[in-house]
Amino acid sequence: MALPSKYTPSNIESKWYQYWMDHGMFHSEPDPNKEPYSIVIPPPNVTGVLHMGHMLNNTIQDILIRKARMEGKNACWVPGTDHASIATEAKVVAMLKEQGIEKKSLNRETFLTHAWEWKEKYGGIILEQLKKLGASCDWERTRFTMDKDLSDAVINVFVDLHKKGKIYRGIRMVNWDPKGRTALSDDEVLFKEIASKLYYIKYKIEGEDEYLTIATTRPETIMADVAICIHPEDPRFTHLKGKKAIIPLINKAIPIIEDDYVDMEFGTGCLKITPAHDINDYEIGIRHNLEVIDILSDDGTLNEKAQLLVGEDRFVARKKIVKLLKEVSLLEKEEAYTSNVGHSERTDAVIEPKLSMQWFMAMEEITQPALKAVMDDSVKLFPPKFKNMYKSWMENVRDWCISRQLWWGHRIPAFYLPNGEYVVAATIEEAISLANQNHEGNFTAEDLRQDEDVLDTWFSSWLWPISVFDPDFLKTGNKNEDLAYYYPTNDLVTAPEILFFWVARMIIAGYEYTGEKPFQNVYLTGIVRDKLGRKMSKSLGNSPDPLALIEKYGADGVRTGMLFSSPAGNDLPYDEKLVEQGRNFSNKIWNAYRLIDGWEVTEVAERTNLTAIDWFENRFNQSLAEISDHFDKFRISDALMAVYKLIWDDFCSWYLEMVKPEYQAPIDRETKEKTIVLFENLMKVLHPFMPFITEELWQQLAKRKDGEAIMLTDWPQSGSFDTKTIDEASKIFEIVSQIRNVRASKGISPKEAFELTIHTKDQVLYTKYEAIISKLANINSISFGDNVENAVSFVVKSDEFFIPLNEKIDLEQERENLQKELDYTLGFLKAVSKKLENEKFVNSAPEAVVSREKKKMEDAMSKVKALEDNIKKLG
Repeated sequence: MALPSKYTPSNIESKWYQYWMDHGMFHSEPDPNKEPYSIVIPPPNVTGVLHMGHMLNNTIQDILIRKARMEGKNACWVPGTDHASIATEAKVVAMLKEQGIEKKSLNRETFLTHAWEWKEKYGGIILEQLKKLGASCDWERTRFTMDKDLSDAVINVFVDLHKKGKIYRGIRMVNWDPKGRTALSDDEVLFKEIASKLYYIKYKIEGEDEYLTIATTRPETIMADVAICIHPEDPRFTHLKGKKAIIPLINKAIPIIEDDYVDMEFGTGCLKITPAHDINDYEIGIRHNLEVIDILSDDGTLNEKAQLLVGEDRFVARKKIVKLLKEVSLLEKEEAYTSNVGHSERTDAVIEPKLSMQWFMAMEEITQPALKAVMDDSVKLFPPKFKNMYKSWMENVRDWCISRQLWWGHRIPAFYLPNGEYVVAATIEEAISLANQNHEGNFTAEDLRQDEDVLDTWFSSWLWPISVFDPDFLKTGNKNEDLAYYYPTNDLVTAPEILFFWVARMIIAGYEYTGEKPFQNVYLTGIVRDKLGRKMSKSLGNSPDPLALIEKYGADGVRTGMLFSSPAGNDLPYDEKLVEQGRNFSNKIWNAYRLIDGWEVTEVAERTNLTAIDWFENRFNQSLAEISDHFDKFRISDALMAVYKLIWDDFCSWYLEMVKPEYQAPIDRETKEKTIVLFENLMKVLHPFMPFITEELWQQLAKRKDGEAIMLTDWPQSGSFDTKTIDEASKIFEIVSQIRNVRASKGISPKEAFELTIHTKDQVLYTKYEAIISKLANINSISFGDNVENAVSFVVKSDEFFIPLNEKIDLEQERENLQKELDYTLGFLKAVSKKLENEKFVNSAPEAVVSREKKKMEDAMSKVKALEDNIKKLG
């Protein structure tokens, strides 16, 4: 049955995805006779829906897993979702608020019931959307970070690290998110440059008429001031040593102290010290034994300790404090100022430094194996430019604040006794036993109170490559069959912005618990940006709906469009034209097959076609070697472009044109059979990138059994190739293109045949390809010579070609055209010569690359000589 004239992705995509699912083709089980290849998905938040970053990331993962599967490896791509404590709790709180329910009116158990209901209803949306993209995940292995066994693993790791002394509890300055009402780790704080103001506030010196002016960006915190600090060597303030200043508005006296932390050049050269609301002030406060006064509530409003504007939001209070200062003439001036302000990575709220009792993980020692692994390339980062960033972070790592003031998440397994002491245990039963053992009591469950906080979400996902295969291992230390077979995984594909949040921590956990790396390679994708260079986001309204794009252009078109300009680590400047180009590629392939499928067969062999077949087989093997090299170096975009050019240019534009018969004429059987084999191999190398159309056409190419699929066939093996044959054909194609250009420039119809005269030392080459040149360029005869009157000429390599014209040649115009070509070739020759004069390039580049450049230089020199000779002939 003939294929429809138009390719309709939607019908085909749903059909084949269901077929793959029905036959369990994505599922993997340990098989000692096969080499494992495993990937764990960066688990998207259960709050998430598919966005452009997910599209790029998961397309790349699917390409890698499909190629590995075709290479005969036991491919296992584990999917799953992350519980996302802050984001999910915010969603549930908002949902309840719409129903008129406040979180504070509920107890923990009731709130969690609502949260689990929300998760069951919305939490799997993004995984279903990934299926539309063609993601060949092993859906039978789908995991969730709060599955019972994965939760147990997280708790067991906490208990273990606490026993080892690597987890501790203490009061420290933390990053506080007033919107999420929780502490954050340093890595969850994003800094943004914000247009702000410096407010110059006058502090009266106690008992004197003198005032000291302090510059601050945060006038709303003056009520928490406990000192004024000057530099001990600043002569401007020597007379103030030992004196006190009066805080404006509340008229409280505070000491003037000295500390060399003060920058004498910034502001007025002296600082107000507010230990509760600034990390540097906190350190100064410790050195000088100063009081800590926290005037902000957890939601960012002023509390009773502020004395003024109690209950007001911090930013509203700022404006009101400025107004009050002006009214009493204690605001000297305001000045525009740009501040680098920390924001919550999850809620985008401005962070408050806050002194708080939290749980921390000591990082200095535990990070060392993970630092070494990346530095010595045991774990390879692609592109390697991220190694320096990784090194800097790991060498300057701070202890990780792992507690969060939330209800949704893994509750910290610490149990408090009535006297305030605590025990850490995986269960309440173990906690009671420990309490009675360590504190010589007779405690019951009613006597113990579990910590209210939950663990940072990353404290579960850092175990992901282990826990998805064998969560019990993190308690028992004994590997099950899955972990022993699939771990360490092969490749991780993720975004650079979570290199430290997640990637580094997974490497830390891997070495801490298995003594091995969790993966071999980390491919860091770029950020998808719009045409203006902005990161795509819902808030900016600059991100297209991925599902709408799939509906319009097909999943194959979107996948290829995303990759057409997406080299590793570099941002992707998204343009819908790229996706349109992907759809056009689908149509090109579809029409190429329709052409082949429509050929009638004759038993007569044609030497022309055998030459074409020989060339394309060589070109295919050459391209396959290039594609494999790109994959080895994680140049996925380059691999796609190599496949794209092989199909669009080499196969469709040249090979099919060489072998296709005249209109409605038959083709010889050998050519058609060979062409189908070539097309089938092209579909195989294209399959990882465009799984749907390749499956459809592969099934059309031959009668297949139920349960057969292109995704389970063998990846083509790269054979040897003859570069001489490839170079010869390349030269012939350039000649044909030049002839077509002459036709276009002279207004000669493609249907008008003419003679071609060649001045060459290699007549054998043109005799070999005479039939092809004649067919592709509509040449009725080829002769050899160098004295052709009234002809237009051009040069390819060192050979000169003459096309006779009926009208008289404009010698001046012809001379001008040849001179332009000569100037261009001289420029090209100069560039190639300069590259070969570079010793670093010659010594470091692969031998094949250097040889290609030398060949280019030789060809250019020959062409220069031929052009110069031709210009001389014209006089």
